[in-house]
Amino acid sequence: MSRYAIIDVETTGGTARFERITEIAIVLHDGDQVLDTFSTLLNPERSIPWSITQLTGISNDMVADAPKFFEVAKQVVKMTEGAIFVAHNVQFDYSFVREEFARLGYPFSRKQLCTVRLSRQVFPGLPSYSLSNLKRHFGIFAERSHRALDDTLATTKIFEMILQAQQGQDSIRKIVNYGVKESRLPPAITLERLHDLPETCGVYYLYDAAGSIIYVGKSLNIRKRIFEHFADNTPKGEKMRSGVADIGFEETGSELAALLLESAEIKKHQPPINRALRTKNFNACIVSYTNQSGYLCMAAGKNTRKKAQNLTVVAEYPKLDSARAHLQSLVRQFELCEKLCNLDFHEHACFQYNLKRCYGACVDEETVESYNERVQLALAQMDRGVTGSFVVVDRGRNDTEKCLIGVRDGAFCGFTYLDASEQALAVPELLEQMKSSSADPDASRIIRTYLDGGKRVQVLRL
Repeated sequence: MSRYAIIDVETTGGTARFERITEIAIVLHDGDQVLDTFSTLLNPERSIPWSITQLTGISNDMVADAPKFFEVAKQVVKMTEGAIFVAHNVQFDYSFVREEFARLGYPFSRKQLCTVRLSRQVFPGLPSYSLSNLKRHFGIFAERSHRALDDTLATTKIFEMILQAQQGQDSIRKIVNYGVKESRLPPAITLERLHDLPETCGVYYLYDAAGSIIYVGKSLNIRKRIFEHFADNTPKGEKMRSGVADIGFEETGSELAALLLESAEIKKHQPPINRALRTKNFNACIVSYTNQSGYLCMAAGKNTRKKAQNLTVVAEYPKLDSARAHLQSLVRQFELCEKLCNLDFHEHACFQYNLKRCYGACVDEETVESYNERVQLALAQMDRGVTGSFVVVDRGRNDTEKCLIGVRDGAFCGFTYLDASEQALAVPELLEQMKSSSADPDASRIIRTYLDGGKRVQVLRL
């Protein structure tokens, strides 16, 4: 019979990585009855914002003499060990408890169950599934909302109603296992093996019986993503299930490091199930140059070392047809001249000029300044790489370290980890410490896209 640790936490804010727990309550349940309860205020070792005090009623004075999390950590472990972690919006409460343990250097990992998700399935059609609305709907009395013990007891009542409505725990067990049926797993893979996977960011590897890598993936939550693969009923999912004999992973902490590692590993190992990012060689390119009249020109052609030295390579492609197709789309989008883009080889005006789709740069009717302005816009759209030398400082695999991703002269040169307490080094010294990395034509694009996405990272430039 399963045991359930029903938990609620009150906190100083909404993000587990930056905020702390001010109160925690645990109700231990065996599916039939309550076995034990635990509740305490906690000293968050930081100030509680006034807005949070207004919401929860928990003030700085109330927690001043309360125990710190490390003083109750052993009790939390004891009550939750071997139990399923249950909460209303479990991702919130679980992330805070896990982060508190991470600060202590303890890897906290439990199976999880969300009563919000369960309530939607078991009691469909309600206007809201917030805890306060469910309490009103089912007439559950709680003396104080936004206090850990009262909210936990209310969640316990809702959980008991869900169990009763489900007439047993089979459907609960299915949700805990992300819909994966053990009978459908490969012989060498068990549910326990899947639950032992980390819930952290990194790259994972699926191996066949011969030890060959058949799939490489990246995820912010390795365990959850692999469960999703095994629950996938598509042909791709079936192919994975039938071929997997082992699972490996590398935690990165940094999502950017995971993206770069995934791209490099796919190109290195060429896993048969992967399709994207497998291209090793980019044999075609689009180049730019200025002709004798001062017009900016572009051309699609083969990607050679000599061409890279004499012309500006603005984009690389696996096939020449892909480069030409992209160039033609840019001509249409930015109303460029096909002749100056080496797509039309008429002696005088290009064919598009006769159709009034070219403004006449090919016959010197459009000014250099006007035409080049549009070409620059097209070049800017294609330029998905990075320039210069810099280091991206991202989160590490735990709170005591940082992940450093290096770029030297516009090329990705690897990543490394540095203890957060160590004195910061100069950028040239950091670049020298980078983990060696084979050239990956996709790396520059990945870094540029990540940085353009507004991620919360620090960039140290040379």
